[in-house]
Amino acid sequence: MKILAQISRIIVGLLFIFSGLIKLNDPVGTQYKLEEYFEVFAMDLPQFHDFFMALVPLALYFSVFLCTAEVVLGIALLVGYKPRTTAWSLLLIIVFFTFLTFYSAYFNKVTDCGCFGAAIKLTPWTSFGKDIFLLALILIIVFYRKKFKALPTGIIVVISTIASLGIAVYALRHLPILDLLPYRVGASIPAQLKPSEPLRYLYIFDKGGKEVEFEKYPSDTTLVFKEMVVLNEDAKPKITDYKVWNDAGDYTEETFKGKKLFLIIKNLTDINTAALPDINKLINRVKTKGVEPIILTSGNSEEIVKFLAAHQLNAPYYYVDATVLKTISRSNPGLWLLKDGVVKGKWHYNDTPEAEEVIELVK
Repeated sequence: MKILAQISRIIVGLLFIFSGLIKLNDPVGTQYKLEEYFEVFAMDLPQFHDFFMALVPLALYFSVFLCTAEVVLGIALLVGYKPRTTAWSLLLIIVFFTFLTFYSAYFNKVTDCGCFGAAIKLTPWTSFGKDIFLLALILIIVFYRKKFKALPTGIIVVISTIASLGIAVYALRHLPILDLLPYRVGASIPAQLKPSEPLRYLYIFDKGGKEVEFEKYPSDTTLVFKEMVVLNEDAKPKITDYKVWNDAGDYTEETFKGKKLFLIIKNLTDINTAALPDINKLINRVKTKGVEPIILTSGNSEEIVKFLAAHQLNAPYYYVDATVLKTISRSNPGLWLLKDGVVKGKWHYNDTPEAEEVIELVK
């Protein structure tokens, strides 16, 4: 059993480090997931509505803490730092994660838990199963915690904590080091709106109390339809919710034509207005070089018109769903450059480029 405990220690340590690093790369993504959980709990538990809604503004701090804790605990487990404290801390955090994934799966809420960030998408029940597996391994570690020898490895834990926080701060002040989202540089947005191959379906019918399956829709009218399942899930479009419009109608296809620099304004409540003067200069310069500046926002018309006038932002604006804007840009405001629908550049407001750089990218 001691060998099993050692194997459990290695598996849990590596998985926690991997999961934490993936999420530290994009702490804003985990922030959005936590906000979603808090809002769901606020609706499902009305007696605690105000409590959970009060946690929403703190979601980013929780995100950085949890992601850092995953990495540090994983490293502490592997290097033998305070085995008892580490084991109980791991048990506490996995119980928390297991509760979240069970709640997601059983009540069909927050259907993507974000367990491995944007790197690996898991279904709710798969996420719950993964956490049950980890819980079992961690219980073994807790049971055998006294058998693990404490080693003088505190300096490694301190360094890993500082390094983890450094990764999170960098991602927050700039953009994720590794962009795994569908709107990343080099991605073709029009291509991702289409299936990679024709979708194949399995049609499930009821026939006299028995379930029968067909890969082609049957002509037998006596069958009772039950369900249609996609057989090649991986071929589904990577992007399904990208739509751009204004009061005049749909503008989605137009965004894929020519050279376009998009200013992403996710909302007007927490936007960094100090970055807008440099962005405004950029917009005015690229406009004279054949790059069309466009503003994408989820705000209402009256508020955005006043905001653009107040900051002298001279570019047409269009609407995009707020969730899509959060996926396109992790900063507010953010910049997104397309040429014929292919992403050529993406910038945090702290890294607003020079006009020459933008023009060079779309040559």
